[in-house]
Amino acid sequence: MGALEERIAKLEYYQSLLMEMIDETKKPFYHLVIQANLTKEEVDEVIELCEHLSKEYEKQKEEGLTIFTPLLLHFAGMLNPNLPLEKTVDALLKQQMFVPLMTEFQKLIKEIKRL
Repeated sequence: MGALEERIAKLEYYQSLLMEMIDETKKPFYHLVIQANLTKEEVDEVIELCEHLSKEYEKQKEEGLTIFTPLLLHFAGMLNPNLPLEKTVDALLKQQMFVPLMTEFQKLIKEIKRL
């Protein structure tokens, strides 16, 4: 095994140790990101998507809209395929990220599951 492979193996081992140290209840989104093995760019895309949809959500609320299913569908369609929709929404909410939007998404997901 070459020096580069040894360094990568060591980093992967350290990452697995760090995963054990991260309190999933305090940082569930970050925990999910590491489990999904996302790159920084992929995480940035998720954050940008959430920021965009949060602004759109607030705009639509101000306009008096009450149905936000299209936003959830957009989120689900654009979400990284390695991140499960419901777990991601729950993790972002528990980590206090994009709370109004994720609260709405969580309600919509529960409604859809009841159907």
